[in-house]
Amino acid sequence: MNGLLAKGLNPSTIVVTLLPLRAIYKQAMEVGVVAVNPTTGLKMPAVRGGRDRIAAPEECARLLDALPMADRPLWATAMYAGIRRGELMALRIEDVDLAAGLIDVRRGWDAIVGEIATKSGKDRRVPIAAVLRDYLDHHLLGLDWQEGLVFGATAHSPFKGTATAQRAKRAWREAKLAPITLHECRHTFASLMIAAGVNAKALSTYMGHANIKITLDTGV
Repeated sequence: MNGLLAKGLNPSTIVVTLLPLRAIYKQAMEVGVVAVNPTTGLKMPAVRGGRDRIAAPEECARLLDALPMADRPLWATAMYAGIRRGELMALRIEDVDLAAGLIDVRRGWDAIVGEIATKSGKDRRVPIAAVLRDYLDHHLLGLDWQEGLVFGATAHSPFKGTATAQRAKRAWREAKLAPITLHECRHTFASLMIAAGVNAKALSTYMGHANIKITLDTGV
């Protein structure tokens, strides 16, 4: 790790670089391939700054549990699918295929013009993780409409980003939890996927990145 710091890599890059190594050695220890785990006790560098916030797996669960029930599916989708805020605002019911376990990300949202192309200009498919499936299933069943926006204030009007963030901050403050933003949930998603062994090329596709380097830096 000292070598990575000496190269000037930012803390978030170091964290997502070392997490897979931790996972590999943990599994190797469990099956008896190695006798010593060199990553045990390894202190990760502090990740600071608004763009570098990464929540640990157990922290993700606490953050979601502290939210109002109606807001949990939105934040869970940001956290476990890595979808951008504008893409969440534009996500339609027909884009979510629970049977196939896939979310089709086909558009983003602009406050002035409404629906726009995704940031990369390309559609993409993101797998629905098991931890996310129940959130989406219950949410879709509870909607008052069968066509339109998944997370809309109405079937045709997206959620209000500022109001959504403020509600979450209040809930986390009351629960004495450090807040996270929808954008930072993308950093968390990248970190979780790399730790789970998802290869960088696949993860880059899921996140809609132009290249793998952006993914390893947990960028937007």
